[in-house]
Amino acid sequence: MSERPVTLSGQSGTWGDVGDGWDDVAAGDACKRLSRAEAAALRASQRSISPWWVVGVQAAVGAAATLVGWWLTGRREVAWSMLYGAAAVVVPAAVLARGVTRRVARMTPLGSAVSLMLWEFVKIALALAMLLLAPKIVQPLSWPALLAALVLCMQVYWFALLRRAR
Repeated sequence: MSERPVTLSGQSGTWGDVGDGWDDVAAGDACKRLSRAEAAALRASQRSISPWWVVGVQAAVGAAATLVGWWLTGRREVAWSMLYGAAAVVVPAAVLARGVTRRVARMTPLGSAVSLMLWEFVKIALALAMLLLAPKIVQPLSWPALLAALVLCMQVYWFALLRRAR
């Protein structure tokens, strides 16, 4: 392979001269294997949020949105549509939470990743099925009310991320 001149951030050289970004790491600063105590301390310092907490907050937001929608409009179809929209988020999220919190799902890192992907697929399929069945189950259906509750419940994921970051 021929050595072509390159310029990176004001420095010139050849392709062979371009570092891989690890040159500035001193030998003593390289990654090291943690002891059991160090790993436990690191785990304890990291905040985690239970998926069941997220599902509970989604259910509470959905119930509150349903009550507010019913109070504002006074129409039963709006309340039922909003309740179903909330359920289209909460029920699949609960199925996902149940799947990923099982002990079998946490046996190995690969098993955890595969389990998460599988249960996320199940969650998406269940949510789509619930939305497709909405006109048959909720009659008369108010799509704007259903979608409003659905969006409000999905925003709980952002709230959970912000809560974890604090």
